[in-house]
Amino acid sequence: MDFLPTQTLPSAPRQGSSINPHSRHFHSFKHPLFIKHPSAITHIHFNPTKPHRYAVTSSTRVLIYAPKTGKVVKTISRFRDTARSGEFRKDGKLLVAGDDEGQIQVFDINSRAVLRTMKEHNQPVRVTHFSPHSPQIVSGSDDTTVKLWDLSTQTCLNTMSSHTDYVRSVKFHPSNPSLLLSGSYDSTIRLHDVRLPEDTSNVITMRHGGSPVEDIGIFDSGGVGISVGGPILRLWDLTMSNKCLRALSNHQKTITCLSFDGEKKRVLTGSLDTMVKMYDIEDWKVVHTMRYPAPILSLAVSPDDTHIAAGLTDGTLSVRRRDQKASEIKDDADGQKNLSIVGGSYEYFADMESIFGQGHVKAKKKDLGPAKGHVHEFRVETRRKKKLKEFDRFLKSFKYQAALDSSLKKTVRLTSTFALIQELIYRDALRVALAGRDDVTLEPLLSFLVRHAIDPRFGEMASEVAGVVIDLYTPILGQSPILDEMLSKLQGRIERELSFQRELMKLKGGLDMTLSQAAMSRLVDAA
Repeated sequence: MDFLPTQTLPSAPRQGSSINPHSRHFHSFKHPLFIKHPSAITHIHFNPTKPHRYAVTSSTRVLIYAPKTGKVVKTISRFRDTARSGEFRKDGKLLVAGDDEGQIQVFDINSRAVLRTMKEHNQPVRVTHFSPHSPQIVSGSDDTTVKLWDLSTQTCLNTMSSHTDYVRSVKFHPSNPSLLLSGSYDSTIRLHDVRLPEDTSNVITMRHGGSPVEDIGIFDSGGVGISVGGPILRLWDLTMSNKCLRALSNHQKTITCLSFDGEKKRVLTGSLDTMVKMYDIEDWKVVHTMRYPAPILSLAVSPDDTHIAAGLTDGTLSVRRRDQKASEIKDDADGQKNLSIVGGSYEYFADMESIFGQGHVKAKKKDLGPAKGHVHEFRVETRRKKKLKEFDRFLKSFKYQAALDSSLKKTVRLTSTFALIQELIYRDALRVALAGRDDVTLEPLLSFLVRHAIDPRFGEMASEVAGVVIDLYTPILGQSPILDEMLSKLQGRIERELSFQRELMKLKGGLDMTLSQAAMSRLVDAA
């Protein structure tokens, strides 16, 4: 049976727009989870191994969360002062963290036992990392030094002291185990070779431009580095030329952290302006923006690209999750994806005939003349299908949220949008289409309601949608400035309309009285 497209309601045109594929990808991160901690979230790191639990560093603890449930599964609290930079080893079995006492500790994840303790820094250790190449650890401290440690002997192998201010970020080079990249509040990024003596000639220095460097990153190729500090993101050529390739300024306040997405196709930056911005590494344009209720201190994306976690200054841990598409889920048994039958192949037509019968693929005799005789040939009967609109395609697949989002695009007519809303109400699916959203995905819907809530043709449907939104999101009122602002605008619009209607009713009453008196006067004169 064919799918009946949504019937357009009586008319009214709308203007148009489009959503890029990157934005569509990040719009799929829904199901926002907000977890409150007593202190700011200073660091987040996902375990490289499945199921990709994540370590959250806050106050004097490192908490390990399960990604599916959002519950704490382990707590590491063997710190006498503020913990810093809890990070997993690549095999997921060990965790390293520094603290404000200046010591570095290595923990066994299963038992939470302290396996190693290293203490040569004399000020807080702000950053720690395991080497991806060898049993080594690197640390950066407020004492302006970067230290390389041997994990097995707990000894310091090398101390790099070329920075003149706090060191807040250090990275191992992804392909060369002898190179380290560090960023400091002295506004420089430095590339160190641990095989050489520490002096000016052996350190490549890149200047970020006057702002303290808050975080750094390196692409897997090892040829390009990233630094963030102030409102600026800079790209650097690390192939011994120390050249700034790009400088981007899309934030209003200091960028505090950066992260690659799971596919390494995009870079995310978090800032004190409460924004996370996503850059496409092809052209370095901002392809999407997420808003948060407080300034952002830490940011991480899971290796399977299903979770975005952000740590805020007010102690809120915000985790947004998306469901993996079927095409992204690999068969762990043999590591291969099932091959589907390609349309147009012999197997495809044979399969169609077995499913739909011979009426779908018809045989036709064709007379080729007396010399060639009669030959039976198969002819595929093509049926021209009516092309469905995007929101109808989603509706046909019972993807109600996607259908509603698609209908809110400016290229869709107003009457079509309300026709879809009417269909969702008939299907008892309006609540499903509105649930599980964050402030970014609610904003277009609330803007739409603000514009059209007082339209006499669709006011009843708009009020029903607004009622469901308020019912679903009342528990998070006051946590999202965007949601609060849009609901306040909607309330103001409705109150002004009600006031206008009351004035009209007064005017109507006055006119009725005047007309009645005029009619009585005519009757008296006639008598």
